[in-house]
Amino acid sequence: MKVGRFAFGKNDGKDEYNDPPRPFLEHLLDLRACVIYCAISWLCCEVVMAFFAKSVLAWLKAPAGEYAEKISTLGVVDGFNQFLQITLWGGTALSFPFLMFFVMRFVFPGLKRSERSLITFCLGASTVFFVGGVWMAYARVLGVAIRFLMSFNKWFGVEAEIISLETIVKFAMKMIVAFGLAFQLPLILLALGWMGIISAQALRDKRRIAIVVIFFLAMVLTPPDPMSQIIMAIPMCILYEICIWIVRMRELTKRKAKEGPNATEGSKPEGNS
Repeated sequence: MKVGRFAFGKNDGKDEYNDPPRPFLEHLLDLRACVIYCAISWLCCEVVMAFFAKSVLAWLKAPAGEYAEKISTLGVVDGFNQFLQITLWGGTALSFPFLMFFVMRFVFPGLKRSERSLITFCLGASTVFFVGGVWMAYARVLGVAIRFLMSFNKWFGVEAEIISLETIVKFAMKMIVAFGLAFQLPLILLALGWMGIISAQALRDKRRIAIVVIFFLAMVLTPPDPMSQIIMAIPMCILYEICIWIVRMRELTKRKAKEGPNATEGSKPEGNS
C-alpha cells in the first residue's frame, strides 16, 4: 500500500530513505497540499460534529445519573456556547486520524525505515492509550466524582438545586481529556526505550519515584476525591510495569540480533591442523 510516495510493506532489509532528492519547490507544493487537505478534513469533521452535538451533550450528561435532572442553563447564550465548544473539540478529535494520515503522507517519504516504524508504532499505541483513558474516565470516574462532590455539598450545607450546564460540560470534558493525556505517559517511556535512550533497569531503579509522580499527577488532574485519584493512578502504575517488560524484551531482541552471527561463528568446529 502506498501513502504518497511512501510504500508500506516494502521490506528489503535496508534502513534507507524512501524519497529521492527533489527540488525545493516540489516540497513546498506537497506541503501546501498537506495543509489544504488537513483544513478540508477538519472543516468536514466540524460540520459532522455539529449534527451530533446534541447527542454528545446527552452523552456528557449521562454520568451525572440522578443529578442530570438538575442540569440547566443559567444564561441566554449558555446553550449556544456549549454547542460551539462541543462542536470545536469534538470535531477536532474526530479529524485527528485524517490529519495524521495527510501529515504522514507528507513526512514519511523523507524518513528512514526505522524512523517510520517508530512513528507508526507511537501513533497506533497513542490511539489505544488515549481511547483507554477516555473509557476509564467516562465509565469509571465521572459518575463517582460527581456523586462524591454532590454528597459533599449536601454534607457541607450547600446542596445545589440547579447545576450549571457550562460547569458539567467543562468538568466532563476536562476529566476525559485529562485521562486521555495521562495515559500517554507509558507511550513516552516506550518511545524512549525503543530508541535506547532509557533502559529497563533504569525504569526499575526509578520505580518508586515514578509511583510518587503518578499519584501526584492523578491528584492534580482529577477532582479532590481520593477515589478518582486512585482510579487514575493504579492503571498508570500497571502500564508503567508493562513498559518495563516491553523495553526489556526490546533489549533482549537487539542483543540477540547483535550476538547471533558471533555466536554462530563461535560454535563452528575448528578444522584439523
